[in-house]
Amino acid sequence: MMVILRQGGLGKRGLNFDAKVRRSSNDPYDLFHAHIGGMDAFARGLLVAHELRESKVFSNFVARRYSSFDAGMGAKIWSGRTGFQELERWILKEGEPELESGRQEMLENNLNQFVLK
Repeated sequence: MMVILRQGGLGKRGLNFDAKVRRSSNDPYDLFHAHIGGMDAFARGLLVAHELRESKVFSNFVARRYSSFDAGMGAKIWSGRTGFQELERWILKEGEPELESGRQEMLENNLNQFVLK
């Protein structure tokens, strides 16, 4: 749903929606409810994605995490203006970058705050 919002909607496309009867649910009534449940989940996902986007919780985190690509060697890497030889010289001079956590657990908890409202 975040991708759909980012691209400005579905356009002329659609969603890959797959609702089928499972287990002992094997009649048209069950298939009808499967479609309703699936569309409800898509709708809720769209609402959550909108709230997440408006809050900037993830976009601010990503901007901070990858801020080293805004200038210097990071910008050269991102724009494709450097190669392995230059990168090797740079890393031998500057040293290995410090390992930094991806904060996956924190981000999952942040997501759950929106999903579980």
